[in-house]
Amino acid sequence: MVGFRPADVPPSAAVKFVGAGTAACIADLLTFPLDTAKVRLQIQGEARGSIATGSGPTVKYRGVFGTIATMVRTEGPRSLYSGLVAGLQRQMSFASVRIGLYDSVKQFYTKGSDHAGIGSRLLAGSTTGAMAVAIAQPTDVVKVRFQAKARSLGHARRYCSTVDAYKTIAKEEGISGLWKGTAPNIARNAIVNCTELVTYDFIKDMLLRSTPLTDNLPCHFASAFGAGLCTTVIASPVDVVKTRYMNSALGQYSSVLSCAAAMMTKEGPCAFYKGFMPSFLRLGSWNVVMFVTYEQLKRAMMAANHSCKTFL
Repeated sequence: MVGFRPADVPPSAAVKFVGAGTAACIADLLTFPLDTAKVRLQIQGEARGSIATGSGPTVKYRGVFGTIATMVRTEGPRSLYSGLVAGLQRQMSFASVRIGLYDSVKQFYTKGSDHAGIGSRLLAGSTTGAMAVAIAQPTDVVKVRFQAKARSLGHARRYCSTVDAYKTIAKEEGISGLWKGTAPNIARNAIVNCTELVTYDFIKDMLLRSTPLTDNLPCHFASAFGAGLCTTVIASPVDVVKTRYMNSALGQYSSVLSCAAAMMTKEGPCAFYKGFMPSFLRLGSWNVVMFVTYEQLKRAMMAANHSCKTFL
């Protein structure tokens, strides 16, 4: 472990804010291909001729690693990281708010008490999740558009760069186009944030109280893995609808509910769990990397801050 125990030097809100964004970017770099595979599996089955697939022949994706192998074979290895720039922009703005400010908002709801109940934790998770979406939604829209677009089917690239994507969407669909799917994204991230952070909180507290584990790497790993599994099971249906709606052509769906209804009538209830395995692999591994890195970064930054003050 780096630096001091949390009980010795509690990290400030600024440390948590920067640490959460940095840790999330590191986690995204390592798990982005799984996220791209998840998006491709989630949009599979949409009507032919949608903007996700163009007018060329449809590529059939099967399973997590089959999807990755198909993308590498038909589009090249770089396709697995399509939209990475927007993804990192999203994590730096998104995770900093929803994870970095979670403890501060939780303390606000408990009026500074160290004993937070389930209600306070859920309220804090919902609040920071909604705040994060309001700020970072355009980056999520652009990321999904890049990930969904197959580039080897004989038609032109949809956007030539991340900046071009922001400009093109704003020009063709209006500024509101950059906030397309905000409602399902708020719903998804309220669910994800509550499940992810509250589950991590509870598992970590339980392990510290009921097992010989201390606030160290094995404890963080087990807590993060459990949080990833619970989050995937609960959030997958909303995540699929969000991805479909954000990637849809202008006018393809009249609303989020019409998108969900079309999925149910055309593809059945199983459609809401399309891409479940890559979602779990991605969320599970993302949670492990993010939370473990986040805990270490907090300690490292607090140690560095303490050393600077001692030196001065």
